[in-house]
Amino acid sequence: MRGPKPPVVELTPEERQRLGILVGRHGTPQQLARRGRIVLSAAAGLNNSQIAREVGLAVGTVRFWRSRWLGLQSVSLADPSAGSGQALSLEERLRDAPRPGTPARITPEQVCRIVALAGAVPSQRGRPISQWTSRELADEIVQQGIVDRISPRHAARLLERGT
Repeated sequence: MRGPKPPVVELTPEERQRLGILVGRHGTPQQLARRGRIVLSAAAGLNNSQIAREVGLAVGTVRFWRSRWLGLQSVSLADPSAGSGQALSLEERLRDAPRPGTPARITPEQVCRIVALAGAVPSQRGRPISQWTSRELADEIVQQGIVDRISPRHAARLLERGT
Protein backbone atom coordinates (compact mmCIF):
# COMPACT_ATOMS: atom_id res chain seq x y z
CA MET A 1 0.00 0.00 0.00
CA ARG A 2 1.41 3.37 -1.02
CA GLY A 3 1.43 6.37 1.27
CA PRO A 4 0.86 10.01 0.45
CA LYS A 5 3.27 11.67 -1.95
CA PRO A 6 5.72 14.02 -0.24
CA PRO A 7 5.77 17.66 -1.34
CA VAL A 8 7.85 18.33 -4.43
CA VAL A 9 11.17 20.13 -3.93
CA GLU A 10 12.18 22.30 -6.85
CA LEU A 11 15.64 23.83 -6.88
CA THR A 12 16.94 26.68 -8.96
CA PRO A 13 20.10 25.91 -10.95
CA GLU A 14 22.05 28.10 -8.49
CA GLU A 15 20.68 26.23 -5.46
CA ARG A 16 21.42 22.86 -7.07
CA GLN A 17 24.98 23.91 -7.93
CA ARG A 18 25.72 25.39 -4.49
CA LEU A 19 24.22 22.38 -2.71
CA GLY A 20 26.38 20.06 -4.82
CA ILE A 21 29.48 22.05 -3.89
CA LEU A 22 28.49 22.08 -0.21
CA VAL A 23 27.87 18.32 -0.14
CA GLY A 24 31.12 17.53 -1.97
CA ARG A 25 33.38 19.85 -0.02
CA HIS A 26 35.72 18.07 2.43
CA GLY A 27 35.38 20.76 5.09
CA THR A 28 31.58 20.59 5.28
CA PRO A 29 30.29 19.27 8.62
CA GLN A 30 28.62 15.88 8.12
CA GLN A 31 25.26 17.06 9.44
CA LEU A 32 25.08 19.78 6.80
CA ALA A 33 26.28 17.42 4.07
CA ARG A 34 23.59 14.85 4.96
CA ARG A 35 20.89 17.49 5.00
CA GLY A 36 22.13 18.77 1.65
CA ARG A 37 21.93 15.22 0.24
CA ILE A 38 18.36 14.97 1.52
CA VAL A 39 17.38 18.15 -0.34
CA LEU A 40 19.18 17.11 -3.53
CA SER A 41 17.55 13.67 -3.46
CA ALA A 42 14.14 15.19 -2.82
CA ALA A 43 14.65 17.50 -5.80
CA ALA A 44 15.57 14.42 -7.88
CA GLY A 45 12.09 13.06 -7.16
CA LEU A 46 12.84 10.41 -4.53
CA ASN A 47 10.30 9.85 -1.78
CA ASN A 48 11.15 10.05 1.92
CA SER A 49 11.65 6.28 2.34
CA GLN A 50 14.05 6.08 -0.59
CA ILE A 51 16.03 9.05 0.69
CA ALA A 52 16.13 7.60 4.22
CA ARG A 53 17.62 4.35 2.89
CA GLU A 54 20.07 6.25 0.68
CA VAL A 55 21.46 8.52 3.42
CA GLY A 56 21.00 6.13 6.36
CA LEU A 57 18.56 8.21 8.40
CA ALA A 58 15.06 7.74 9.79
CA VAL A 59 12.12 8.61 7.55
CA GLY A 60 10.95 11.19 10.10
CA THR A 61 14.28 13.01 9.87
CA VAL A 62 14.07 13.11 6.09
CA ARG A 63 10.48 14.36 6.28
CA PHE A 64 11.51 17.08 8.73
CA TRP A 65 14.37 18.39 6.57
CA ARG A 66 12.28 18.26 3.39
CA SER A 67 9.58 20.39 5.00
CA ARG A 68 12.15 22.68 6.64
CA TRP A 69 13.79 23.33 3.25
CA LEU A 70 10.40 24.01 1.66
CA GLY A 71 9.50 26.40 4.47
CA LEU A 72 12.71 28.39 4.05
CA GLN A 73 12.82 28.29 0.26
CA SER A 74 10.77 31.47 -0.05
CA VAL A 75 13.61 33.39 1.65
CA SER A 76 16.16 34.52 -0.91
CA LEU A 77 19.52 32.83 -1.13
CA ALA A 78 22.29 34.94 0.39
CA ASP A 79 25.54 35.65 -1.36
CA PRO A 80 28.20 34.32 1.05
CA SER A 81 30.39 37.39 0.48
CA ALA A 82 27.61 39.91 1.11
CA GLY A 83 25.84 40.84 4.34
CA SER A 84 22.88 38.52 4.82
CA GLY A 85 20.05 40.97 5.77
CA GLN A 86 16.84 39.04 5.02
CA ALA A 87 18.55 36.38 2.90
CA LEU A 88 19.76 33.02 4.19
CA SER A 89 22.81 31.13 3.00
CA LEU A 90 22.59 27.42 2.24
CA GLU A 91 24.42 26.66 5.47
CA GLU A 92 21.93 28.72 7.48
CA ARG A 93 19.03 26.89 5.84
CA LEU A 94 20.52 23.52 6.78
CA ARG A 95 21.61 24.37 10.34
CA ASP A 96 19.70 23.48 13.47
CA ALA A 97 17.24 26.10 14.64
CA PRO A 98 18.05 27.89 17.89
CA ARG A 99 16.89 25.84 20.83
CA PRO A 100 14.71 27.24 23.57
CA GLY A 101 16.20 27.80 26.96
CA THR A 102 16.58 30.19 29.79
CA PRO A 103 18.07 33.49 28.66
CA ALA A 104 21.43 34.40 30.10
CA ARG A 105 21.16 36.29 33.40
CA ILE A 106 24.63 37.81 33.20
CA THR A 107 25.31 40.17 30.30
CA PRO A 108 28.67 40.40 28.51
CA GLU A 109 29.21 43.81 30.13
CA GLN A 110 28.76 42.28 33.57
CA VAL A 111 31.23 39.52 32.69
CA CYS A 112 33.77 42.19 31.72
CA ARG A 113 33.26 43.93 35.05
CA ILE A 114 33.70 40.61 36.88
CA VAL A 115 36.92 39.85 35.01
CA ALA A 116 38.21 43.37 35.76
CA LEU A 117 37.34 42.93 39.43
CA ALA A 118 39.19 39.60 39.53
CA GLY A 119 42.27 41.33 38.14
CA ALA A 120 42.33 43.80 41.03
CA VAL A 121 44.26 43.10 44.22
CA PRO A 122 41.79 41.95 46.93
CA SER A 123 43.43 44.12 49.60
CA GLN A 124 42.51 47.23 47.54
CA ARG A 125 38.88 46.21 47.96
CA GLY A 126 39.18 45.87 51.72
CA ARG A 127 39.59 42.09 51.69
CA PRO A 128 42.23 40.63 54.07
CA ILE A 129 43.52 38.16 51.47
CA SER A 130 46.30 38.21 48.88
CA GLN A 131 44.46 36.26 46.15
CA TRP A 132 40.80 35.92 45.27
CA THR A 133 39.00 32.75 46.22
CA SER A 134 35.84 31.97 44.33
CA ARG A 135 33.76 32.57 47.48
CA GLU A 136 35.39 35.95 48.20
CA LEU A 137 35.02 36.95 44.56
CA ALA A 138 31.33 36.00 44.48
CA ASP A 139 30.72 38.00 47.67
CA GLU A 140 32.51 41.05 46.20
CA ILE A 141 30.56 40.80 42.92
CA VAL A 142 27.26 40.92 44.81
CA GLN A 143 28.52 43.63 47.20
CA GLN A 144 29.46 45.88 44.26
CA GLY A 145 26.04 45.32 42.69
CA ILE A 146 27.35 43.81 39.46
CA VAL A 147 24.73 41.05 39.79
CA ASP A 148 22.09 40.29 42.43
CA ARG A 149 23.38 36.81 43.17
CA ILE A 150 26.08 34.46 41.92
CA SER A 151 27.46 31.19 43.21
CA PRO A 152 31.17 30.88 43.91
CA ARG A 153 31.42 28.12 41.30
CA HIS A 154 29.74 30.25 38.63
CA ALA A 155 32.07 33.15 39.39
CA ALA A 156 35.02 30.79 38.93
CA ARG A 157 33.60 29.48 35.64
CA LEU A 158 33.21 33.01 34.29
CA LEU A 159 36.85 33.70 35.10
CA GLU A 160 38.00 30.48 33.40
CA ARG A 161 36.03 31.42 30.27
CA GLY A 162 36.88 35.12 30.36
CA THR A 163 40.65 34.84 30.72
